Amino acid sequence: MSSSSPHFGRSRLATLTGLLLIPCALLAGKSFLKPVAQTAINYPAHDFHRDEKVAIAADPYDNAEKAKIFTINFAQHGFLPIFFVVTNDGDQPVSIANMQVKLITGHNSKLTPLAADDLYRRLSNPQAKTSTNNPLPFPHKVKGGVTSEQRDEVESSQFAAKAVEPHTTQSGFLFFDIADLNSPMRGANIDITGVTDGKGNELMFFEIPMDKYLDAPKNP
Repeated sequence: MSSSSPHFGRSRLATLTGLLLIPCALLAGKSFLKPVAQTAINYPAHDFHRDEKVAIAADPYDNAEKAKIFTINFAQHGFLPIFFVVTNDGDQPVSIANMQVKLITGHNSKLTPLAADDLYRRLSNPQAKTSTNNPLPFPHKVKGGVTSEQRDEVESSQFAAKAVEPHTTQSGFLFFDIADLNSPMRGANIDITGVTDGKGNELMFFEIPMDKYLDAPKNP
């Protein structure tokens, strides 16, 4: 068959069009992929209990370059994602089922990680307030206004581990509402309680200074 035939030309055009559409399809199909965690002591902001061989780290995703892993613009909605990493280098499992985390700012504001429903509420209504200090329960769960892709991203990114087996690391994101705060990390600490060993004994509380992250050399 001659290369100048109409059929050949249409085939080449279809092939070229298909190749051009591949990057578009990949872009449209972008989805969240959780970072692979290093051991906790490799992050600038961490606390290591040498005797118990347990370390916890906090790595804020506080700039646009790091936040590119998300499809949701959490900063635009007033959220600070912090990658939370727990490493157990001991020979016994560690329970974090009752772990409690607080971000205490330099101005003594006490923030706790937001539940998924609080994230959905703000994502579906940017004007909504999410207060972790409100003693009254919300009347119903948020169902509308959030896409299935957004729900999948929130659920797959949040820290959800209940235990850390020996010589392993668990990780995930905690989200804090910083919409009304200026410089929420300078002078702040993350305090962690409720971590217990294999016998149910609570470990001494962990304290992670956020200044360690802010003052660490940044990768070029």
